Amino acid sequence: MSIGGTAVLADIGGTNTRVALSKGGKLIEGSVKRYRNAENDGIGAVLKHYLAEAGATVEAACVAVAGPVRDGAGRLTNIDWEIDRPTLAEATGAATISVLNDLQAQGHALGHISDEFLTPILPGLPSSPQSARLVVGIGTGMNAAPVYRLGERTLVPPSEAGHVAIPVQTDDEMRLLRYIERKHEGPSVEHILSGRGFERVYAWLCDEDGAGAPLEAQQIMEAVQAGTDPRALRAIEVFVRMMGRVCSNLALTTLPFGGIYLIGGVARHFGPYLTTGAFEETFCDRGRFAEFMKQFPVSLVTDDYAALTGCACHLSELP
Repeated sequence: MSIGGTAVLADIGGTNTRVALSKGGKLIEGSVKRYRNAENDGIGAVLKHYLAEAGATVEAACVAVAGPVRDGAGRLTNIDWEIDRPTLAEATGAATISVLNDLQAQGHALGHISDEFLTPILPGLPSSPQSARLVVGIGTGMNAAPVYRLGERTLVPPSEAGHVAIPVQTDDEMRLLRYIERKHEGPSVEHILSGRGFERVYAWLCDEDGAGAPLEAQQIMEAVQAGTDPRALRAIEVFVRMMGRVCSNLALTTLPFGGIYLIGGVARHFGPYLTTGAFEETFCDRGRFAEFMKQFPVSLVTDDYAALTGCACHLSELP
């Protein structure tokens, strides 16, 4: 597409879809609108409605999907929407169509996010502009994606990192794994690092203590704020340490000297607890590689529109 062309973008989550316009690889200010998925028949209907209201004609369309994407088609687990190139082309009239996993879109946004939306967690060391980076998303689910800069273009291979096996290195982590195994076949990282996963951690601690009743994630955080439940604070520490453990493994796999970027609603809620020492201690718990781990900067992304920005950047780089 032409670099100066107008494009329509969509960030499709499990509950809501954000839609915006971009021009020249940047979001058009004031163009972002939110739609509830349950109130619409599909992404085609959402885009048609948005473009009709905006009175816009677009050259390109890019959507980010919170689910697996293959061969230009994406799927969400909780809504029956057709998300593919033909559907998007019919809805938008665009000649250029792209479908990304939401983590891919977040990866394309790196380098285009204002510093005000980046909270430093670990300083790391300076690196070259071509260094690999890593996006780690923790929200309703968990996923990660490496980000590579190849000349003037960005490559973000998709993955389903949330479904890899849970890493265990301590007796506590092994007992947590055994607890999850009793309730779920094939326990994976996402069974811990997610909103429901946090609730499982608290329920496990109740089971360990032989007392207490499981709580929802919001109730656990409220108990921490109120200072009324020491078990809730322990749940936060267990969760944060597992974040450090998983990010450490991913870092050694992809060597993201350009930085690790934590995204997602759950990651944000844990922001104040990521600098208390537990995350860094577990992240660097690699024996003789402990010093090596200190090279990787870690930041928390708080930009609600990063996926939309990434879609715009991706389109601007297409030949």
